[in-house]
Amino acid sequence: MVTDVTDQDFEGEVIKSALPVLVDLWAPWCGPCRMVAPVVDKLAGKYEGKVKFYRLNVDENPQTASKYRVMSIPTLMFFKGGKAVDTVVGAVPERVLQPKIDGLL
Repeated sequence: MVTDVTDQDFEGEVIKSALPVLVDLWAPWCGPCRMVAPVVDKLAGKYEGKVKFYRLNVDENPQTASKYRVMSIPTLMFFKGGKAVDTVVGAVPERVLQPKIDGLL
């Protein structure tokens, strides 16, 4: 399951997570974001209990997007131990994301 996260709870949910985290930074007007969303949803089901999945709307939560210098969306960020360890920009297929997630485990 993919959960929404905001600037206010980002630290508690993502940075302090005991599990690795994938954050999908997106906006409702972004076409490629809508293309990558079902891929992220599918991966969330596949890795349930092993990796946490969050979505951050960059229009509503500009602080986090600015902090991580997100210039284009969709941006998928991978966190482990409270640190951003990898980033993928653009709508990419599952076969690109899966090895990155496996690398977090």
